[in-house]
Amino acid sequence: MAPPAMEMVVGLDKGHKVTKLPKREKPSARKGNKNKRVKFVRDVIREVSGFSPYERRVMELLKVNKDKRALKFCKKRLGTHRRAKRKREEMIGALQAARKAQAAS
Repeated sequence: MAPPAMEMVVGLDKGHKVTKLPKREKPSARKGNKNKRVKFVRDVIREVSGFSPYERRVMELLKVNKDKRALKFCKKRLGTHRRAKRKREEMIGALQAARKAQAAS
């Protein structure tokens, strides 16, 4: 019998045995992750400039429980369903934060 470390020509463990190198993380794997500075800058810009007119309209639609209409409006303005859903969730979060701030004061 040959020792198990020998290179087999057939079977599941066939071929030359090598030690695998650890995979490096590709820059594309980090795409979309916000760092602290970018988040801070965007928060400051949002605080200074406020919401755009279409965002204010979306918030009005959400206030009167027109979630589907708000989604359709966002989709028309932003172009894709995924972007529209994300924007609607962002606006829902903004409304909840405003309500929470109002209740706290």
